[in-house]
Amino acid sequence: MKAKVYLLIAITSLAMFSCVSPKKLEAEKAKYTELSGNYLALQAKYRDLQDELKRCEADSKSKINDLSNRKSLLEEQVADLKKQIDYLKQNNNTVLNQLKDLSVVTGAQAESIKKSLENIGAKDMYIQDLQGSIARKDSLNMALVMNLKGAIGNLDDKDINIKVEKGVVYVDISDKLLFKSGSYEVTDRAKEVLGKVAKVLNAQPDIEFQVEGHTDSVPIKIPGIQDNWDLSVKRATSVVRILQDTYGLDPKRMTAAGRSQYLPVADNSTPEGRAANRRTRIVILPQLDQFFKLLETKK
Repeated sequence: MKAKVYLLIAITSLAMFSCVSPKKLEAEKAKYTELSGNYLALQAKYRDLQDELKRCEADSKSKINDLSNRKSLLEEQVADLKKQIDYLKQNNNTVLNQLKDLSVVTGAQAESIKKSLENIGAKDMYIQDLQGSIARKDSLNMALVMNLKGAIGNLDDKDINIKVEKGVVYVDISDKLLFKSGSYEVTDRAKEVLGKVAKVLNAQPDIEFQVEGHTDSVPIKIPGIQDNWDLSVKRATSVVRILQDTYGLDPKRMTAAGRSQYLPVADNSTPEGRAANRRTRIVILPQLDQFFKLLETKK
């Protein structure tokens, strides 16, 4: 009798187990399918962000290179026009000396000589205007540098460096000043410095600029940050948000870019070099379009 009871209990337990297990299995399968879908969606979003970042960096670099090339071309044109003027002056002097030996100069010849001299004067005036425009642009850059240095005050040159290279103003700020190690949260001291920079930039509403995050080459292992690309982008966007939200700079004037470890200013094999490479750079983009249009109207 007891054997029959035990057998009945065993059969009942087996039946209950068979009913419950498939339900749990289906639930786990559904959960796995949902997580797999979320993972694939995040991967696609990450690839899109990487592509967008590369496009932004390529556009900014192309713009700066193009404007630098156009400036070089204009300087070559200045030199060429100077040669032409020297040649025309020599040629006209020769013609005038020859005319001294002639007893008669017709009205048409005199008019032709007059027009030639007027053309020389016009070209000479154009070259002077061109040189003056280039000089004014360089003066504006130097004035901007002096305003930035005056606003920021006596900070250690290792923490902040302001310079002009190839007609572009750069403001390099070390990560030691801006961020805690391995973080993209801006420090209180750095907010004060950014406020001084923002004051100068707000006084120049036509200036556009790019905020670039740079790192050293040491791989990063911090939760929530994937790699140096990720850290450099997050630091650039943190600075841009401070300039926009706290100090009121127009977001249309700003570009945020992460350059990771691939644009070093020093050797990454030394601690000093790595410290120099960990920086945030504000690039004052040259506004040469209006400058070139102005010159075109003078031709």
